[in-house]
Amino acid sequence: MARANQQQMARLEHLREEVLETMQHLPFVDGSALAVLECLPLGVLRRSATQRHGVTRWRRAADGVLVVETVDLHPHLLGEAWDAYAKFVLYHEFIHALGWRSHDIDFRGLEALWPDASARDFGPSFTHAMRKNRATWMWACSTCDQRFPRQRRGNGRYMCRVCRTPLLDVPVHDAQ
Repeated sequence: MARANQQQMARLEHLREEVLETMQHLPFVDGSALAVLECLPLGVLRRSATQRHGVTRWRRAADGVLVVETVDLHPHLLGEAWDAYAKFVLYHEFIHALGWRSHDIDFRGLEALWPDASARDFGPSFTHAMRKNRATWMWACSTCDQRFPRQRRGNGRYMCRVCRTPLLDVPVHDAQ
């Protein structure tokens, strides 16, 4: 688990204020829920994370009850470029922190209440950007020119999702 620096903590607190301001107008959130969310510790994920955009970490208390330990966001979400998506991810994690631990139909219904519907669609773009940022190889299709950023060579073992042609390994510095 990474530690947030002072600038990241300030940004996380600002995001919390904005998300809670929006949440107070949602039907499933009351004053006690807001009070819980105002006190939750916030943090950041490791910079190397490519799949996780946020996480709610739980610990088991001495009496066996699960308690939220922290809500962490990916540090790249704290930049202005991903502002709308960062708010949505924090909202998503706050739903978990309020007790909806699984991504079931009820959870998805609450998630759909977020007013910025377009922000929900940024997830694949963010994942692609993080993978591209860490990639040392591009798996390239010689037929349809699709490119997939990867950290390891594929050695011809993988096929293009579009045209089923074996993917070629191209070093990132040659792929640009």
